[in-house]
Amino acid sequence: MSGANDAIGRQIETIARAARAASHETARLSRAVKDRWILRAAERLEAAKDRIVAANREDVKEAEARGVDAALAKRLVLEGDKWTAMIAGLRDVAALSDPVGEITSMWVRPNGLRVGRMRIPLGVIAIVYESRPNVTVDAAALCVKSGNAAILRGGSEAIRSNVALGEELRAAAQETGVPADAIAVVPTTDRAAVDHLLKQDRWVDLLIPRGGPALIRKVTEESRIPVVKHDAGVCHVFLDASADREMARAIVRDSKIRQMAVCNGLETLLVHREAAQRVLPHVLAALADEGVEIRGCPRTRELFPSAKEATEDDWAAEYLAPILAVRVVDDLDAAVEHIRRWGSSHTEVIVTSDYAASQAFVRRVDSSTVGVNCSTAFADGYRLGLGAEIGISTSKLHAYGPMGLEGLTTQKFVLFGDGQLRPD
Repeated sequence: MSGANDAIGRQIETIARAARAASHETARLSRAVKDRWILRAAERLEAAKDRIVAANREDVKEAEARGVDAALAKRLVLEGDKWTAMIAGLRDVAALSDPVGEITSMWVRPNGLRVGRMRIPLGVIAIVYESRPNVTVDAAALCVKSGNAAILRGGSEAIRSNVALGEELRAAAQETGVPADAIAVVPTTDRAAVDHLLKQDRWVDLLIPRGGPALIRKVTEESRIPVVKHDAGVCHVFLDASADREMARAIVRDSKIRQMAVCNGLETLLVHREAAQRVLPHVLAALADEGVEIRGCPRTRELFPSAKEATEDDWAAEYLAPILAVRVVDDLDAAVEHIRRWGSSHTEVIVTSDYAASQAFVRRVDSSTVGVNCSTAFADGYRLGLGAEIGISTSKLHAYGPMGLEGLTTQKFVLFGDGQLRPD
């Protein structure tokens, strides 16, 4: 191991140890203190906006010069609506109830012993993510509000943005009684930092990766720390036999066009054979008019001749681009089977006027978010009322779907007695 690598290892362990110590303090903070930090952070970020945006533009400029993928570069931008949403997300998190200490259930045993479940923080949460510097702010707010400490390791492409954001978050902490080490931005771009972070199981309780398949695979395979992964978003909309033609067009369009470089964007459209002739040409023509390339099965290409031929690779693809895979299926059973085989457990939607079909779809599809007659874009913590989100878990343990405050806590048993002893 080189001297430089040794130094990075020591640096990461120092950060992790400090975060562990800070987590003991954040677990005891009142809601008032935590909310005061969040609101002060929002004020400081707004005051420092010009400096942060300038740093972000340098990151974007360098990424584009290096030929970074267009979807990744777009996620890197921290201006306009993204900035507004980031600040609004902070204030929304401050307005949310504090889950720490909540008794979620209580029952009484025959001997009079009362047994309850209480929400407690997880401890130290490390987030490894690519691009999206707004994650730095969202994750810090959610982790601290839920009584945890956060170690934030963004990608090298966003280092200036992340460091600038972290400076304001830590400064706000020092001003409001929150331990600054509860918000740690890893300051190095050296990839060895991730390798060392994955080994900090003594100090870190949970690791959340957000990024491309290579990052997810690396973290999942090499981490000694329990991982909640945010995997690919191969999202589906199924147009059932009774789907309303105009509703289908609007939902498919919003799911695909609204924002393509996001994990909740539509990638595969499934259409019941009984609705295909009535609905499909209308829906696909609207998408094609907006520049979406259609890749379809043979039945799709009969109804929409300009579609290109789809291959099996298309059914598993997360395009994050103006490309849509389309398949005509025999019935709801076939649609569910397609989703089970090719989906990524992210988000699936049915468009239908048939109540029984809607309920069957909701029961049988076990992805983390399942919708009826709505856009896939609602698979988002902010839109679901969680404030910000730390990620969308596509693994079922211990959280599933968009993760807000409750997803960053666990529950312990609490016992209340008046002298009860076990008789055996």
